[in-house]
Amino acid sequence: MNHINTIRFRRMIAALMLVALAALSAAGLNVFGIGSGTALAAGNSVCEGKTLVMGTSPDYAPYEDTDAKNGGEIVGLDVDIAKSITEKLGCKLRISGMDFNGLIAALQSGRVDFVMSGMSVTDERKQSVDFSDMYYAARNTIVSKKDAAFASMDQLKGKRVGVQLGSTQETAVAGLNGVAVKKLNRITDLIQEIKSNRIDAAIVEDAVALDAVASNPDLTMTMLPNEDESQGYAIAFPKGSNLPTAFNEKLHEMEASGEKQQIVDKWFGKHDAVTPAKHMIDFSTLNGYVPFILRGIFVTLLFTLVSALLGFIWGTVLSLFKLSSIKPLKWFSTAYTSIFRGTPLLLQLILIYYATPQLFHYDIPALMAAGLAFGLNSAAYLSETIRGGIMAVDRGQREAAMALGIPYRTMMISIIFPQAVKNILPALVNECVALVKESSLVSVIGVSDLLRRASVVQAASYRAFEPLLLAGAIYYVLVLILTSLARLLERRMRRSD
Repeated sequence: MNHINTIRFRRMIAALMLVALAALSAAGLNVFGIGSGTALAAGNSVCEGKTLVMGTSPDYAPYEDTDAKNGGEIVGLDVDIAKSITEKLGCKLRISGMDFNGLIAALQSGRVDFVMSGMSVTDERKQSVDFSDMYYAARNTIVSKKDAAFASMDQLKGKRVGVQLGSTQETAVAGLNGVAVKKLNRITDLIQEIKSNRIDAAIVEDAVALDAVASNPDLTMTMLPNEDESQGYAIAFPKGSNLPTAFNEKLHEMEASGEKQQIVDKWFGKHDAVTPAKHMIDFSTLNGYVPFILRGIFVTLLFTLVSALLGFIWGTVLSLFKLSSIKPLKWFSTAYTSIFRGTPLLLQLILIYYATPQLFHYDIPALMAAGLAFGLNSAAYLSETIRGGIMAVDRGQREAAMALGIPYRTMMISIIFPQAVKNILPALVNECVALVKESSLVSVIGVSDLLRRASVVQAASYRAFEPLLLAGAIYYVLVLILTSLARLLERRMRRSD
């Protein structure tokens, strides 16, 4: 590679590193409003202008849902009650959305200050978290197709029944014999399973069932008797939190003034109009949702850029460790590669997101946690690719550099490494493509990437094919653009051949 190409290569690497730092800084500033640190639990005052983070699973209308047609704000009965309480306490409120089965873990790790998500009070949960007084008592229902309705729980024997993972409805079906129970993360997924004939019925709470039946005329619901009047929905807090007393006081004030009942009346029986499909495949059902989905492109691209650059830089360092004559460095890089390639990426992501606050007392933002997890994982694979590329460079290049007295560091940066990158460029592009597609995993920690937004639209419209096909088309276009840019870069780098 000639001197001009070497200078270009250095400038390209420097520019990419600056972009990576800027992107990580943006993630660290929590520009997406996801999972920033909470400091209230350890404080002495109740609030006094501090920000409280509320954890919720925004797929449980009318309690909490994502308003995809109006900017993607999380709205609902629980949200309105939380806003009223925090306003009365003089607090600011920020809402963090995540899967229901991750809410308790978020409380225990300090990621959120409290949880409102239609969460029932149970003896098992009391062992892990503290609860406020009950703010609403609900009843279970059986949701099924109209032409195959069920009048009681006894009629479910021998049937396929769905419940939400981590919910009290799991307990309701635990004692039924001969029932095949299917547990899913979201209520909307259960409704889709009923409509697809994968399950015969689902056990869900009454207000949620009303919303689902109103949006799907082919479904019906049956109210079940309330077996325990003492159980209902309450606000969950970390063990030892100083918030429950203050929240209970404001809940009682809302009850006495009638404000809570006004909020209940506002949301119960309120159903967003779902556009009826004219055909089996009808993209008109996406009207109003497309801008919401498209906003996920920026998150996906930012995440991919940060992950790819971190993986490339750290992978390069690891590859040099593997080629080093210093045995501790070789042992470290080999062990690192073995661990990160031998454990699931999803496990690494969850560990970094939830364990960091517990171990280091730093509330790492969700996007930064995702970038670190994917970047560190990608580095393990790229280290082997880069090592192979370095070893593939003609040995005569090294011998000539050594004969001319060129220092080892200068030789690697200016002569060997640029040629190695040129040889492994197709493999690097493949890794970037994989990162773009694997970015969908970040939705489990609440990052609103492209696929998560498509899933929100699926939940709101009760149509799976159209929003997911649109997301797939966007992913495909992104990959095409990426591979085209890679070809241009490859042709530019090979001009000196």
